[in-house]
Amino acid sequence: MTQDATPLDPSLSWLADETPLPYDTTTTGPALEPANPLAKAPVGRPPRTVDGFAREFLRELNFGEGVALSRSSQNDQYLALARTIRHYLMADWLETARRRREHPTKMVGYLSAEYLLGRQMGNALLATDLGAIADQALRSLGLDLRTLRAQEVEPGLGNGGLGRLAACFVDSLATMDVPCIGYGIRYEYGIFRQTFEGGRQVEVPDSWLSLGGPWEFPHPDRAVTVGFGGSTETFVEETADGSGHQITRSRWVPAWNVLGVPYHYMVPGYQNGVVNTLRLWSARATQAFDLQIFNSGDYATAVRAQTFAENISKVLYPEDSTPQGRELRLQQQYFFVACSLKDFIDRTLEKDFDLHRLPERIIFQLNDTHPVIAIPEMMRLLMDEHGMEWDEAWSVTQRCFAYTCHTLLPEALEVWPVELVGRLLPRHLEIIYRINEEFLETVRETFPGDELRVRRMSIIQDHPERAVRMANLATVAGVKVNGVAELHSQLLRDKVLPDFSELWPDKFTNVTNGVTPRRFIRLANPTLSQLITDTIGVGWETKLERLESLEPYAEDEEFRERFAAAKQANKTRLRELLAVRDGIELPEHGMVDVMVKRLHEYKRQTLKLLHIVSLYEQIISGKVAKDAIVPRTFVFGAKAAPGYHMAKEIIYLINSVAATVNADERVKGVLTVAFPANYNVTLANKLIPAADLSEQISLAGKEASGTGNMKFALNGALTIGTDDGANVEIRKLVGDDNFFLFGMDEPQVAALQAKGYVPSAVYESNPQLRSAIDLIASGHFTGGDRGLAATVVDDLLYNDRFMTLADFQSYIDVQGEVDEAYRDQERWTRSAILNVARSGFFSSDRSMKDYLRRIWMPTHD
Repeated sequence: MTQDATPLDPSLSWLADETPLPYDTTTTGPALEPANPLAKAPVGRPPRTVDGFAREFLRELNFGEGVALSRSSQNDQYLALARTIRHYLMADWLETARRRREHPTKMVGYLSAEYLLGRQMGNALLATDLGAIADQALRSLGLDLRTLRAQEVEPGLGNGGLGRLAACFVDSLATMDVPCIGYGIRYEYGIFRQTFEGGRQVEVPDSWLSLGGPWEFPHPDRAVTVGFGGSTETFVEETADGSGHQITRSRWVPAWNVLGVPYHYMVPGYQNGVVNTLRLWSARATQAFDLQIFNSGDYATAVRAQTFAENISKVLYPEDSTPQGRELRLQQQYFFVACSLKDFIDRTLEKDFDLHRLPERIIFQLNDTHPVIAIPEMMRLLMDEHGMEWDEAWSVTQRCFAYTCHTLLPEALEVWPVELVGRLLPRHLEIIYRINEEFLETVRETFPGDELRVRRMSIIQDHPERAVRMANLATVAGVKVNGVAELHSQLLRDKVLPDFSELWPDKFTNVTNGVTPRRFIRLANPTLSQLITDTIGVGWETKLERLESLEPYAEDEEFRERFAAAKQANKTRLRELLAVRDGIELPEHGMVDVMVKRLHEYKRQTLKLLHIVSLYEQIISGKVAKDAIVPRTFVFGAKAAPGYHMAKEIIYLINSVAATVNADERVKGVLTVAFPANYNVTLANKLIPAADLSEQISLAGKEASGTGNMKFALNGALTIGTDDGANVEIRKLVGDDNFFLFGMDEPQVAALQAKGYVPSAVYESNPQLRSAIDLIASGHFTGGDRGLAATVVDDLLYNDRFMTLADFQSYIDVQGEVDEAYRDQERWTRSAILNVARSGFFSSDRSMKDYLRRIWMPTHD
């Protein structure tokens, strides 16, 4: 025995018989009183030294991955590095949770179908301020941090702005030390990975988990059971007051169940020791495997239940053009909110918590209509599982939810067929009907004799099919309803939900969106970040309004030179990335003109395309000399929903134009078009800092807010845009001289629609537009095949729902002003600096403060 060994008491032999206990997932902590002082000490933190980090990394590589450094693959090294960085966050995570348990306060429960997180490693290194230590530690082991960071595949948990916004918001709440838990779905495959074949979009599975998910913590022991289908039944029970009175109650008897297994992600605040939680749910079967059927040789049937259940969390936004797809979407939505509400009530609250006080402890923010089914689910839980009467449960529910509307398009406000809801969620349909019945009584009392208003406001629509209007349900039950930009919130009140805003004017408010400066400046643009820090000092990442201090430096020649050099370095970085990632060769000089966003007709990628075609046509026809054109690289990034035929046709046409323009020597060095596939957060981090011009050209009155416009302005790009969404606020802040405004405003759009818009008449009256469309229609960009472009051309000429042709000439004229401004590089750089200096308002930290003061915790300071 060694000198410092402790003798073992033979009576405590580990060989003694095991003590069987009933399986219990609710009891926490040790079964006996701990004797070891380590059990009561705070969770130990790894040493913040180069040698300490290297030892942690090697320990994880050896004992976590099971390989020696000399035999490890890059994926082994990446996984070990991710888990090593994770160690440094975990002590803060566990301490944050302990502090919140001991001093419970009101929390934010963020319910979102999407979280577009981006790569986690860089963000974790930034949050923990471990970047330099990790870099030196890995170098001492013969490894390169940049190489290992590049191995990470970003989580496929979102599609676009909705998911990116949710990720920004939970980042800001952690940075502000606001108790928050984000709830969502752990999609196995994400939406899809976009590739191009012959210029057409092809969707392939986004297997983001195929090489491991080192940032998540699975907890199968904390699974939640979720029911579907079946029927409801009534029964009689005595009241709890002992009076002997009886009451009739309802309960749901589901036909089948699935399990929701939680996976936890850490959400670190920025260098403040706070780590919040993102809890994502993965669907599993309650009985995944039938051994008897398997032994009979029917292997597929034996695992059918598992396959059926796991489909729920398989893919983000399953294609819903089929009845099966629609049903799966509703299953997804109910699945994650049912798991989340049950989890909070049963596991987060104290065991003896009085649920009548639930609004004192949680506000659930409904991020668009996807989670709105949580409202009847809360009613069901409070009444059927916790014994409340209807009025008690409704009083609690109405104070526990708030609703963010992210659209102005009527077709984007979800409705679910009554038949589908009744078949999948019969108890919830009963509850929705009663909510609607009582609500319509209020409407009739307030507006007697106005049955048309009653029909408009009803949660249940009758035509074209009987269905549940989820936005109406959210508005009736929510404590607040907010839009996401000043213009959007006004139009939400005036045009989308006008009857509701007349009934409850105080229920409606605005919170303009924001983006996290940690990821979208500090991480994405290190050259600009360093220049900002050198100029105004440290700490601006959490007080973005301090960017105002940069404004005088727009007149400083040395600062302008450094600013321009940072932009040029970012362009070089983008060129290098696209050459390796996509085989795209970009020119070294000229303007980088960028339009990246979801492919949708209202965003008007076709207007940008017509500009490119018009420039090209003018050069090759000799109308304009090549030397008179400011050299531009046009960069698109966009995915089309798998079932969105027109969007896919637009993608094909953009790629066809790109192939033709890039191969034509007549425009070489002047016009270049790039469309890298699979635009995501990782690419955005390189593309946005390199942009000179940001294209925000939606039809006025159609874009809710936008957040890409904010990211571009904060990174020193000038905006060409309509007065739509948050463009309105950007223009007011940066000034008309530093923003290129074009097109109709929303009242003018409405007036033209009322008058009767005829796109073909615009085409006939505008020679430049006619030449561009005729060139497309001729098959010039589609190998001589006129039919390949006919879908887009015919829609522009005979439908043009979003008035692309009506705004064409204004857009072209203002693009001429863009050229003139860009030729004067000193002027352009001044404007770019002022865009950065005046855009601090668009921090998601400010958005969160607005949510706290206006919606979640009105007394919050």
